[in-house]
Amino acid sequence: MLVVRNCFVAKPGNASKLAAQLKEAAALSKLRKPRVLTDFTGDFNRVILEHEVENVGEFDAALKDYATNAAFRDKLKGYADLYTTGTREILQLL
Repeated sequence: MLVVRNCFVAKPGNASKLAAQLKEAAALSKLRKPRVLTDFTGDFNRVILEHEVENVGEFDAALKDYATNAAFRDKLKGYADLYTTGTREILQLL
């Protein structure tokens, strides 16, 4: 099992907007156990969209769904304007 974390540092004043937008979009996706998190101790305005995949093949399928899921993409319109930087982490559960 893998955990995929998409980590964003929102522009000041936009963390709650970004978190809400990611949460709405995740509800329309096929992501397994999606969670939206905000960071208490790290970078200011950090927002994380986290979900689980069984393996790298399932992660690849999720990326393909993102490319073709119109409702998901509609919910994410303009989200890139809300953050300054982002990273992705793929972690293995032991």
